[in-house]
Amino acid sequence: MALTSGQLAKKTGVGVETLRFYEREGLLPAPARAASSGYRQYPPTAVERVRFVRRAQLLGFQLKDIKELLALRDDPSAGSAAVRERAVAKLADIEEKLRDLEAMRAELSELVSRCDGTAPAAHCPIMVAIRDERPG
Repeated sequence: MALTSGQLAKKTGVGVETLRFYEREGLLPAPARAASSGYRQYPPTAVERVRFVRRAQLLGFQLKDIKELLALRDDPSAGSAAVRERAVAKLADIEEKLRDLEAMRAELSELVSRCDGTAPAAHCPIMVAIRDERPG
């Protein structure tokens, strides 16, 4: 049974505008329109597809990556090695971001420890460090 935009949005936990965005980005095929009302009529398989897109986003995949994953999923001749390759690349990207965040945390923690909160804002060690720090 076909689903309207509202029904699909409700079943997948996304907004109607998100569905339209997914259509524009090529993540969700444009649905047929009901002859009588002109409402979008999504096939039941759209529920799984939207959930796939959302879950992939939660795992850190960008829209471009998700398009590739969907293409692999829809290609009967595609092997799991291609999927694994993309997941390994995403994992490496996440690990790099974690290293960057750890470095940021360490530096900010050091700055916070130097500020007792009693100096004027312009003379705060945090402000001074931000102002005076030169990229290495």
